[in-house]
Amino acid sequence: MSSNPLIPQQETDEQSANPAVELVRAKVARALTEEPDATEELAEVQTIRPLSKHQQFMRELSQSGKSLAEIQTEWHHYYTTLTDIEKLEVWQEFYSANQHTPYQKLFQKQQAISSRKQEDSEKTIQAISAPVTTANGVTVGGSSIPSGRKGRRIGSATPTETGTTRQLKHKIANRVSAGGKLTLKHHLQSLLFGLGTGTIVIVIFLFTFFNEYVIAPFIQPSRDVSSTPIILTSSTDSSDAPPNVTIPKINVQIPIDFSVSSYDENVIENDLNSGVIHYPNTVMPGQNGNAAYFGHSSGNIFNNGKYKFAFTLLHDLTTGDLFYITYNGTTYAYSVFAREVVPPSDVSVINETQGKQATAELITCDPPGISTNRLVVWGQQISPAVSSNTAGATPTVTGTPTQIAGNGPTLWSQFVNWIEFWKN
Repeated sequence: MSSNPLIPQQETDEQSANPAVELVRAKVARALTEEPDATEELAEVQTIRPLSKHQQFMRELSQSGKSLAEIQTEWHHYYTTLTDIEKLEVWQEFYSANQHTPYQKLFQKQQAISSRKQEDSEKTIQAISAPVTTANGVTVGGSSIPSGRKGRRIGSATPTETGTTRQLKHKIANRVSAGGKLTLKHHLQSLLFGLGTGTIVIVIFLFTFFNEYVIAPFIQPSRDVSSTPIILTSSTDSSDAPPNVTIPKINVQIPIDFSVSSYDENVIENDLNSGVIHYPNTVMPGQNGNAAYFGHSSGNIFNNGKYKFAFTLLHDLTTGDLFYITYNGTTYAYSVFAREVVPPSDVSVINETQGKQATAELITCDPPGISTNRLVVWGQQISPAVSSNTAGATPTVTGTPTQIAGNGPTLWSQFVNWIEFWKN
């Protein structure tokens, strides 16, 4: 129901469905917050008969002999004391008297400009059914009325939640689409940015989980060893040197662990953190037979141990290259005579001498970083003379290995095992 006693209920209901009518009503209501100019009211008094209460007041005021400034002050005081309904009467009298004057044309022009403004129109439509109360507590009409030009507000209607949501969506859409001005160039830039960001994320992910495959070809384990072959003398005493393997061609000098006493993969992997391991039940340096040594070719950089890349460049060794095993104070020299890539299950190579009296073999995963196969490099003992060797000792470990050891677990395999562990 309309709260404006000057507008019949039926007329209000019909007009409420017309946004243009409602816009006009809103503009008229806004005008109520301002008073007509005193000079305009004087002109109106002189042309309108019979006079209303307001016109009579202005006529008496104009004949009082007071200055224009005093008349304006008293008119302002009179207008502010009127009720909203009486203020509406004043403006209706003003527009009625000036309907064929420039004032009316100016009002119509302003109305046309306002109707073309989408934001004002949307706000007016959203607030059609919202009652408006003035500062004096009088309800003016059934719509929200914008504030006057001097800052006073006829009503204080709060936008409905639907209106607020719609405005927010409109602002967001304009911000995202740059006010609908996005071109093909902007879309391509967004696409390239997304692809670039995705590529960086994928590269970081792959490197984190599979770094051993990426960095293995670029790592050389040590720079402490000269590429110049060791010159052997009649004295092979190295009593101060710990057990180690030295390969001058690839600048490697790494400790050897001779204490491994199990074929268990976990035990071997743990011992490989300390260097190269000597396979149990293979002969020791200075004994006739074959001695087997295993070292990593690559490993996850997040794994423990500093010898993950011990034999990364082992594939560079060719026939005639030398490597050295230091054990119990004696350095044994070996000359490479054969190399072969075998599957991990071919454990027969561990004890094979290939017709040589005393040999040593270096084993690692192949290709570097991948445990698909095993690279085996054989060397025959050339110093000290094999005539001084002793027979191989009795095996200390029962059973035989099921496969040759491999590289340490990748970060990905550790992650999968962790998931399986928590599932179970």
